[in-house]
This record gives sequence, C-alpha cells and structure tokens, in this order.
Amino acid sequence: MLVLIALSVLHIAAIILLLVATIDNAWWVTSNTSTDVWGQWVLTGNKWNLTDLPSYYPQNYLHAVQATTVLACIFSIIGLFVFIAQLFTLPKGNRFTISGVFQALACLFIMIAASIYTDRFHFDQHNLGNYGHSFILAWIAFGLTFISSIVYFVLRKK
Repeated sequence: MLVLIALSVLHIAAIILLLVATIDNAWWVTSNTSTDVWGQWVLTGNKWNLTDLPSYYPQNYLHAVQATTVLACIFSIIGLFVFIAQLFTLPKGNRFTISGVFQALACLFIMIAASIYTDRFHFDQHNLGNYGHSFILAWIAFGLTFISSIVYFVLRKK
C-alpha cells in the first residue's frame, strides 16, 4: 500500500513538473527577456510585455517542441487516470502495464522536446543568456516519468 501511495505522489509530481515546464515562461532567460515555447516576455521599463517569438526561431522545430510538451502532459495525466482505474478493475498480473506505457510515452515526448530545444535553439547564444527553470524542470520531469514508468513495469510482476 505504501508503494502505491509513493508511486501516486511520484506520478503527480511528474505531472506538475510537466505542466509547469510547458506553461511557464522561462526556457531561456536573459537580463531583459524570458522566453518559453509559446512567446517571449520582454522587460520594458518596469513592465513585462508578451511578444511573439523571434523570427529566427526554426518554426518546424518550435512546433515539434510545442507538440511534444503538450503530448507529454496529456499522456502523463491519462496514465494517472488509468493507474487509478487499474487498481480497481484488473487482476494482479496485468495491473500496471498500460500506466507504464503511458508514462514511458510521456517520458519519451518530454525528452524529445527538451532535446530539440537544446540542439536547435540558443546554441550560439550561451554568452547572452541561460537556460531557465522551465527547461531544467522539463529534464527533471523526464527523470521522474522514466522512474515511474520503470516502477509501473516492475509492479506489474508483483
């Protein structure tokens, strides 16, 4: 029972990190800008203003990052609902396979998003800014979803 509670907490923590990484505006930060995968916030005076992303961003890669972050969130949330449903409906040997698959897909999608962002965006601007906390949270969420998917597959056999 304690393992199931810990796994639920791990899964919910991964969902929260995925949502923050997808929604928050700090994938790339400089002294006067904060950029995410949806827009760029520019500090003018004492006010932050939302602007479009720079035109030099490769649009195909940007759409891939946007799509995969959203899919990671969706698959992780579906995985939690499937986990709860499987607790009460399936026999012991088959319980957590589907939840593990959804978490593995969420893990794969957030890894793809963070990898594309690392490779295609700001690779020549390291002296102008830094990766922000949302980017770091995406990689932490990757680790948490990976661990939870492995635990789901191990618990399937118990």
